[in-house]
Amino acid sequence: MSSGRIFSELMREINEGRFVFTGELEPEKTTDLTEVIEAAEALKRYVVACNVTDGPGAYAYMSSLVASHILQRETGVEMIYQLVCRDRNTIGLFADLLGAGALGIRNILALTGDHPSVGDIPDAKPVFDLDSAQLTYMIRKMVDEGIDLYGNPIHKPPKFHVGVAANPNADPLEPEILKLGRKVEVGAEFIQTQVVFDIDVAKSFLNEVNRFNIPVLIGIFPMKSYGVANFFDKNIPGVPVPAELLENLKKAKGLDKQVRYQKYDEINLELFVPFIKELKKTSAAGCHVMAVGYERIVPKLFEAANE
Repeated sequence: MSSGRIFSELMREINEGRFVFTGELEPEKTTDLTEVIEAAEALKRYVVACNVTDGPGAYAYMSSLVASHILQRETGVEMIYQLVCRDRNTIGLFADLLGAGALGIRNILALTGDHPSVGDIPDAKPVFDLDSAQLTYMIRKMVDEGIDLYGNPIHKPPKFHVGVAANPNADPLEPEILKLGRKVEVGAEFIQTQVVFDIDVAKSFLNEVNRFNIPVLIGIFPMKSYGVANFFDKNIPGVPVPAELLENLKKAKGLDKQVRYQKYDEINLELFVPFIKELKKTSAAGCHVMAVGYERIVPKLFEAANE
């Protein structure tokens, strides 16, 4: 950590050498967070913090800042506020970060963001005043020096830890590592990765990034149905779902409801329990479990992986 100070439980546990789990929450096109609060409560015993997505896939959803505050206040679970550069200029990003600091948010995931053309309001104008590395640099300036990008002082600067994203599946991997190096150089304090299905891919990535000496949480995506898996496989570039996993989920699709749900759970546990157990033997600091809408799998996954 570039500041040498610890502000959040997430970074405290990582700093103490614990293998941590983080979860993911997705406020959608609504003003009612009841279901998301219930999801956070379901994850509470198993994760140290939860990401709150910011217009994922360029979809127009509830403000991640507002959702992060409400979820943290209502559940007591520490949040990782995702902030994308797509929708705000530097002033807007800075203003939201000051707001996050005032609301007691302590973890930020700095993201560039998907282009609006892939979302549900495709004609929206993209901003991209900054990219994720520049946003990371601005956050570190705020926290470490108490100034904005132009040297203007901040009264009572916020206290954040800033993380960044990476894709271990990138082919070739070298440009991804170079981009990541730029983010680390300007002050990134932890990495959460895109979904990984293959433990060998995770290990190769970890070997490449060990040079940066920064905590890495490898992302996994338990899939609650064949429909989810098929959509992900067709629409998320660069992260193919393994053919065998797709086929197994497809076979389970035709079963009766209760049996189908049980089979989906079995398929996911069969893949991800050995994955996590093997991951614990590596330099990974933890695992980021993206089980949005599938929180029921997390207790089973956690308990089996910790046997």
